Amino acid sequence: MLPSGVTFGAQVRQWWPYYAMMAPGLIFFIIWHYVPIWEAKMAFEQVRIIPPNIWVGLKNFQVLFSSPIFYQVLANTLIISGMKIIFVFPVPIIVALLLNEIRSGKLRGTLQSAIYLPHFLSWVVISGVFIALLSPTDGAVNQIQTALGFQPVSYMTNTGTIRWVLVISEIWRSAGWDSLLYLAAIFAIDPQLYEAAEMDGANRWQKIWHVTIPGIVPTIATLFILNMGMFLSADLNQVINMQNDVNASTIDILDTYVYRLGLSTGEYALATAAGLFKAVIGMILVITSHLVSKKLTGKGVW
Repeated sequence: MLPSGVTFGAQVRQWWPYYAMMAPGLIFFIIWHYVPIWEAKMAFEQVRIIPPNIWVGLKNFQVLFSSPIFYQVLANTLIISGMKIIFVFPVPIIVALLLNEIRSGKLRGTLQSAIYLPHFLSWVVISGVFIALLSPTDGAVNQIQTALGFQPVSYMTNTGTIRWVLVISEIWRSAGWDSLLYLAAIFAIDPQLYEAAEMDGANRWQKIWHVTIPGIVPTIATLFILNMGMFLSADLNQVINMQNDVNASTIDILDTYVYRLGLSTGEYALATAAGLFKAVIGMILVITSHLVSKKLTGKGVW
């Protein structure tokens, strides 16, 4: 609410540098997140080159759900997203707890810089790094395996290992950066709680377990709920850069399926239907995880 007697135009003139800094982000979200909401109606239409489109109701969803490929990519998405929730989500929490226990500010700063750096690399670069490291002929990982007496493995084309490559590369890229939110939550904990625990004879592990972790539970709950909203995404940029003809059957996900339908085959209505399905499931997961979190921890997104 604006202060009494102050117009919106006056507020803009007074705070225009801040509005100018916000403008690129707002424009981005309006173009790529809000305008597409209206165009989601294509999921219920037959798209024509010359408008208007023809309303077909749920026909596109019937075609989508009758396709065996859809269920294969849905299964791949659930498996990959499930692996990331189980193995990737806890790592930034652990990293933040470990960094908080480092007493040397110089050492902590050095480690933070090292583990934050991968976040600023694109998936194109990271994929190139992992393809080189895991090469069955001259990759460092396979050279170490061969030196230890093991047979080389083609990790990038092996359907049994490629999902783990996605998980490990995601940890390497995001664990350090994502730990920032948890570190901020840790620094916000009242120091008197640690002093009280120390007076009661608590050691470092007991202070972590009884003070630090309970103090960051609201942050953990919020980020978990937000992650559930993106559960069916599984990171298009990562998958599309690591996908090849051999491993496609294992890591082909909903986003790559939508990408192929929309841009490769021109099936815009089917692609929109698949994207709308993913969005609805994401909304259901957010609401469900919020209600469960409120019941178990008393904390949620709203």
